[in-house]
Amino acid sequence: MNDPTDRATGPSPEAHADELLARLTLPEKIGLLHQWQAPVPRLGLPGFRTGTEALHGVAWLGPATVFPQVVGLASSWNPDLVRAVGDAVGTEVRVKHQADPAGVGLNVWAPVVNPLRDPRWGRNEEGWSEDPWLTGRLATAYATGLRGDHPHRLRTAPTIKHFLGYNNETDRATTSSDLPPRVLHEYELPAFRAPLAAGAAVAVMASYNLVDGVPAHLSPLLDGELRRWTTDEVMVVGDAGAVTNIAGVQGHLPDHVTGFAAALRAGIDNFTEDDTDSAPTVRRITEALHRGLVDEADVDRAVRRILTVRIRLGDLDPPGQDPFAGVSPDLLDSPAHRDLAREAARQSVVLLDNDGLLPLPTRTPPRVAVLGPLADTVYEDWYSGTLPYAVTVREGLARELPTVTHHCGADRIALRVGDRYVRCPRSSEGGPLTADDGRDGTWFDVFDWGQDVVALRAVANGRHVGADDDGALANDRPGPGGWIVRETFRFRHRPDGTALLHHLATGAYVRVDETGRLRADATDPDTATAFTVELVADGAAEAAALADAADVAVVVLGNHPMVNGRETEDRADLALPGGQERLLRAVHAANPQTVLVLTSSYPYAVGWAHEHLPAVLWSAHGGQEHGTALAQVLLGVADPGGRLTQTWYPDAADLPDLLDYDVIGADSTYLYYRGEPLYPFGHGLSYARFDYADLRVDTPTVSAGDEVAVSVEVTNTGDREGEEIVQLYTRQRRSRVKQPLRQLRDFTRVTLAPGQRRTVTLRLRADDLTWWDEQRGGPVLEDATHTLLVGRSARDIRAVGAVTVHTRAAAPRPRPAVAAGGTR
Repeated sequence: MNDPTDRATGPSPEAHADELLARLTLPEKIGLLHQWQAPVPRLGLPGFRTGTEALHGVAWLGPATVFPQVVGLASSWNPDLVRAVGDAVGTEVRVKHQADPAGVGLNVWAPVVNPLRDPRWGRNEEGWSEDPWLTGRLATAYATGLRGDHPHRLRTAPTIKHFLGYNNETDRATTSSDLPPRVLHEYELPAFRAPLAAGAAVAVMASYNLVDGVPAHLSPLLDGELRRWTTDEVMVVGDAGAVTNIAGVQGHLPDHVTGFAAALRAGIDNFTEDDTDSAPTVRRITEALHRGLVDEADVDRAVRRILTVRIRLGDLDPPGQDPFAGVSPDLLDSPAHRDLAREAARQSVVLLDNDGLLPLPTRTPPRVAVLGPLADTVYEDWYSGTLPYAVTVREGLARELPTVTHHCGADRIALRVGDRYVRCPRSSEGGPLTADDGRDGTWFDVFDWGQDVVALRAVANGRHVGADDDGALANDRPGPGGWIVRETFRFRHRPDGTALLHHLATGAYVRVDETGRLRADATDPDTATAFTVELVADGAAEAAALADAADVAVVVLGNHPMVNGRETEDRADLALPGGQERLLRAVHAANPQTVLVLTSSYPYAVGWAHEHLPAVLWSAHGGQEHGTALAQVLLGVADPGGRLTQTWYPDAADLPDLLDYDVIGADSTYLYYRGEPLYPFGHGLSYARFDYADLRVDTPTVSAGDEVAVSVEVTNTGDREGEEIVQLYTRQRRSRVKQPLRQLRDFTRVTLAPGQRRTVTLRLRADDLTWWDEQRGGPVLEDATHTLLVGRSARDIRAVGAVTVHTRAAAPRPRPAVAAGGTR
């Protein structure tokens, strides 16, 4: 049977789309421009929706395999592993689609390719790296897995996001990311180019922000850049509500009809507006046609791109022709996917410090106290799937060790109003919080998530306290979550020793009403109720007591993915939550054999831990096998496989303003940062030891189009098998412009037995040594010598060489030469 998408046996997807386009009426075509595309029964065209979330697993659609957060997957530095994860996620999207074709679309909104310029960005966990090349390589691997390996068909249609210059949640719809030409072409665009040029991604989502004063949904770069990187059609989708913003909060155009028309002309093909209601979009595009703001050719161009993607997905095929159809439901969270989730979590663990305490011995197992707010829980983030099961760090260690104790480290309190205590029901479903004369059900555990933000968990039933739509407080929540988090508070302490309880989602204060119920509806402190906070149990002291009775303390700290750093909310600083820092110091004082395990969506400034603790590890939120992976690393069953893909700074003072996107001028990211990082880009320790020797370059000089092979001998000089990630960086010694201090060019992952030596060959393309000349409007390759730096991280260089570029290009306009890293 001929494949209609195979150009050798049938019409191309574009030709098929043109044939359909010719048969559609104008109203039918307009109906295809919305996220929820209307069916056209007379042509056998079913309904279609864009936008299934698949960032690190299938999200929002019930249980599915949950892999580590993207920044964790990236820490594996393993494109093959990342591709396998993408393959598993794409397969599970197909399973969900097969069960609900109308509700689960095959256009997936992943991967995110915004480089992680600033670790305070609320969506840090969604990205891969601060390095654009590494971002592009890993995102291409993930998208390749999502799309499948058929030469013409798509398992899913990956959509890279968010185009362009998007690294702040603060006023994200109204701020402009100002990108100097070199920053645009050398830092921002390459991460988007790689997956499109490779054919791994077939769609792009525009971002909420403005770029150089122009809404990203109207950017000339949509057509002027990204659609030039591939000969395939590229569908561009709008972010949710973003086209409405053009004439709304952005005030860029006078009305919505004009805004929608401008977006269509600029290259937005599919409008993500008004949830499932396509009527406003249809009305606005129809009115734009009547006004002459767009014409039918503009509509046709967008519809053609949409249909081309749908054809490649098999959406318009007769039964039996789609090679990805008929997938078995048993593949959802299958044993193979569970194994992959475990391996992905294991390779994501980064050993930051180790003076020899790790790995923990297993022949004479130690007594271990597993402590902290993340010791016995696994969290989902906003774009996670529903965990089918979860292995915590406590559980992972308890499976392997005979004596494991645990404490979450939270203070336990009671709240009193005069002689009445705040109480809550003991039932599993919870109920209203009330103030009355009883003492039953009056205790709450207080979890500190930073910036004085706390969550209250009722001891009576283990449920969190939240406020419902009318402000009534109840202990009926699994924890902080949802688009609007209604389970977080701040205590506002008063001079008389009492405290007000401030509900963050509503901005209201809690009061006790005339019936005794607690409500977050007091609009100012004067009408709020003052509570006396009674300490029932000191969490840090109790955790320290367990640590004192143990041989080793494992303290698991970090962030809640839905609080203080998530979509809609940037972080104010890099500090650990104050309560967690106090817990860590108390435990260490009780038992110096303390291991810090950070589980977080982003880097922390943990200078005290770096100076005082014998071992520190980091993992992103690791998904369902998080605890198994960490236990394997802590016990030495597996070598820590991860390396950092972004700089860990000593303090937020080392960072420029959050809205300063000029990484060159601001000396930001590992490329330009001149300070001493807490942990550098590429850092991560092994339980083995590695020596580097005999760096060789196959040619001392290169020209445009050439490739250099850089080889080095790597030897495992330790007494156990270990994994090493050998990294190649370059630095241009002299240039007419400011150059990076170091820049990643290639890497490879090797596993070596004790005493084993291997020749590792890394490759460098001369064309990658160019920089963007804004006067010429293109890349420039200079005659210059480049230092070759091979090592374990951007700052741990073990072997050095050089290569010289000779080019016959016309000499550029003379400028004073400056040393690499000099001023522009």
